[in-house]
Amino acid sequence: MRHHLGDSSLKPSRRSRRGTSRITIVDVARLSGVAQSTVSLHFRDPKRVAPETAARIREASDRLGYVPNPAAMGLAASRSRVVGVVVPALTSAFFAGSLEALQEDLAHEGYQALVGHTGYDDATEERLVRAALSWSPAAIVLTGLYRPPAVRALLQSIDAPVIEMWELGSEAIDTVVGFSHEAIGERMFAHLYARGARRFGFLGARLAVDRRAAKRARGFVAAAENRGCPVAVFEDPAHAAAPDIGGRLAGRAIDAGGRIDGLACSNDLIALGALFEAQRRRVAVPKELKIVGFGNMNFAGSTVPPLTTIAPPAREIGALVAKIVLDRLRGETERGQMHDLGFELLDRGTA
Repeated sequence: MRHHLGDSSLKPSRRSRRGTSRITIVDVARLSGVAQSTVSLHFRDPKRVAPETAARIREASDRLGYVPNPAAMGLAASRSRVVGVVVPALTSAFFAGSLEALQEDLAHEGYQALVGHTGYDDATEERLVRAALSWSPAAIVLTGLYRPPAVRALLQSIDAPVIEMWELGSEAIDTVVGFSHEAIGERMFAHLYARGARRFGFLGARLAVDRRAAKRARGFVAAAENRGCPVAVFEDPAHAAAPDIGGRLAGRAIDAGGRIDGLACSNDLIALGALFEAQRRRVAVPKELKIVGFGNMNFAGSTVPPLTTIAPPAREIGALVAKIVLDRLRGETERGQMHDLGFELLDRGTA
C-alpha cells in the first residue's frame, strides 16, 4: 500500500468507542500469545519471524484493527522502516511504473514508501523532504537532480541513502538511477533527420520548471544546429502538458515561416495534440510532418497513425532504486554510484 507523507492512516488506530485506550503492540502480543519483542520484530523485519508465528500476529492485528506506526517501529533501531519518495506528480503516467515497482519491492522486505508530490514547486519539495526526515527514514528517493539549496543542504547532512532517479548527472547528492535527457533529444533529432525531415521544431510546456524536458529540448536543438538545420522551440510557459497545448504549439509551428517538417515533443500528450492539429489542418503525417513524442503513454500505440515515441525504463528504474536502497541498508554497496538504464525509441507511424 502506498501512503502519502503525513497520512494519518500510518498512525496506530484507536477503538471506535469513546474512552477506550489506544491499541498498542502489547495488545497484539497478548491476543496472539507471543512475546511483545516478537511482535515488534515481525513489524520491523517479518522474514525473521517463523511463518506460523507471523500468521498469528497478523490475525491478532487484524482482529484488533492495529496499524503499526513506522516511526515507533524504528525506535528499536537507528532508523524507521520508512522510505520517503518525492515525485513531481502522482497522476503522471511517467512515474507510475517507477513508483509501483519501488513500492512493491520495498514492501516485500518490510519497508513502507511514503510518497509525496511537489507539483514542480520548490517550496513544496522542501516541505515534503522535511516531513520525510521527521520519520527518521531508512532512505530518501527523489526525482531528478535539481534540488533547492535548502533541500540539498538538508540531504547532504543525513547519513541515510539518498537516491535520485529519472536523470543522470555529476551534481547528484549520492546515488543516481536514470538516463540522459540530452541524449533523448539527440536521438529524436537523428530519427527525424533519418526519415527526411530538414526543418525542425521542439514543442514543450513549462520548460522552466520541467527541467528534464528542457534538457531534451537542449539536446534536440544542439543536434539540429550541429547538422546546420533550422530549428525553433515552441513553448507554452503557463500551462502544463496536455493535448490542447500540443495542438496550439503545433499550430504555431505549422504557421511559422519556412515549412517545419519534423517535430519533437516534450511528451506524448503534447505529441497527441500535435497529431490532432495536423489532422485538423489536413497536413499528412508522416509524409508532410513527422512527429516523435516521449513517454510511451498507454495511448501511444493506438493513435492513427501510431505514435513514434521514446520509451523510458520506468519500472526498471523503480526496481533498481529499491534494490540499491536495500543493498545499502545491508551494507553491500557504497554511495556515489551512477546507473544509466538508457531508453528505447519505438519506431511507429508518425515519423
